[in-house]
Amino acid sequence: MLEQWQIDKYHEDGFLLVENVLNAQDISALLEDFNGWVEESRKQTQAYGETIDGRARFDVEHDHSAEHPSLRRVASPTEVSDTYKRIALESKVAQYSGQLIGGSGARFHHGKINSKLPHTATQVKWHQDFPFTPHSNDDLITSLLMVSDVTPENGPLQVIPGSHKRELFTHWHDGVFTGTISEKVEEERCQSPVSCYGPAGSVCFMHSRLLHASSPNDTELPRTIFINVYAAEDALPYGESPLPSVHSGEMVWGQESGQVRSVENTLKLPQKPKGASFFVQQANQD
Repeated sequence: MLEQWQIDKYHEDGFLLVENVLNAQDISALLEDFNGWVEESRKQTQAYGETIDGRARFDVEHDHSAEHPSLRRVASPTEVSDTYKRIALESKVAQYSGQLIGGSGARFHHGKINSKLPHTATQVKWHQDFPFTPHSNDDLITSLLMVSDVTPENGPLQVIPGSHKRELFTHWHDGVFTGTISEKVEEERCQSPVSCYGPAGSVCFMHSRLLHASSPNDTELPRTIFINVYAAEDALPYGESPLPSVHSGEMVWGQESGQVRSVENTLKLPQKPKGASFFVQQANQD
């Protein structure tokens, strides 16, 4: 279990980096499945596969080709891999997330893989996660498991410590849900980021209100992250999940209370992406 100082640090900063959460055997199994999907993607020219809501499971970047694969997203890998399912629902990743959320228990909300293969253009613009997955309370954690080594150079997560304690910013601009904050907010609030990196098996646990982003990977080292979102069991989701899954709502820690807890938040509900992932929203291509 996590120590109290780690829990305190998470609540103070809005994120916590923990190394060696998974062992080499688990990481090897995750990589084996992901590398198989990368090989499959070489035969594709656009997003492909299908999730339970009919959208593509595998999303590729605009620079993707057979010779230069750029598979940037695998939606709900828990549905097509027993290894990813076990890690998301039964491993220390889920247990630590539940412990950080606290309260009576925690549920799995959704999962995905975000990858930046060598010399690929994928980037993530500044945003907060909660506006994508609003709930009756904001005790939600995004856990980012490093399936490959993450370095300061290969597009690590960048965060603004303490920003989870401040306001929720609109991700709507000119009547469109872009999944990003405004340029003005970025200029005012995102000029002193902290990079989160570590060896494969490390996890960054991040509050869903925390401002974060990441840059493209212009190195030879792939940067692959297995991302899972967990919610307090008494948090009622508002609207449809951006990544619905057969595993959504499963308890991963603690027990059900049968109650709903509400806190005051004001935000406009998001638009679910029509394309394969939120990358198309951030690129204004949805």
